[in-house]
Amino acid sequence: MAGILLAGFGGQGILFAGKQLITAGMKDGKEVSWLPSYGPEMRGGTCNCSVNIDAEPIGSPLVTSPDILIAMNQPSFEKFLPKVRSGGVVVYDSSLIPSAETGREDIRVCGVPATALAGENGFPKLANCIMLGYLVKVTGLFDFAFFQNVLRASAPKAKAELGELNAKAFEIGYAYGG
Repeated sequence: MAGILLAGFGGQGILFAGKQLITAGMKDGKEVSWLPSYGPEMRGGTCNCSVNIDAEPIGSPLVTSPDILIAMNQPSFEKFLPKVRSGGVVVYDSSLIPSAETGREDIRVCGVPATALAGENGFPKLANCIMLGYLVKVTGLFDFAFFQNVLRASAPKAKAELGELNAKAFEIGYAYGG
C-alpha cells in the first residue's frame, strides 16, 4: 500500500503523526510498521519517522524510497525529496518551505500552509494534524471520517478535548483547497 516518510524538526509532532497513520492502518486490518529516528537534540533537532502500511507482511520497517513524503521543514524536504519513488507524492508545509522546487516531473508535489493554518485557527501545535488531513485528501489513503475518529480516539479519556482538537485540525487540512 504505502511506504511513508515523515520528516521535520523535533517538536513538530512527526512521531505522533506517524503513530496515527499506523493506528489507522491497524484498525483497517493492514500490516504496519513504525520506526522513529531523531537526533539527541530532540526539540528543534531533526526528526523523521518511517511508516509502512501494507496488506502483505512488511520485510523491513525502514523506508528508504518512500511512496509518500511528508516534509515539514526545508532541510527535510531537500534531504528526502530525491529518495521519493517515481509516481510518489510529496506533501509539504508551504509555511516553512518557501522553495519547493523539485526538478522532477515524475512525482506529485502538494503544498499546504499547515503551520500558518494552525496558528490562524488557534491550534499552533497542530500543524501535524493539518498535514495529515491534507495527506488523506490528496492520496485517499484512508476515509475522512474513519481517520478523524482515529485521531479522536488518540487522546487519553481524561483529556478527550485533545482528540477533538486533533480532529478539528485534521478537518482544516482536509478542507484546504490549495
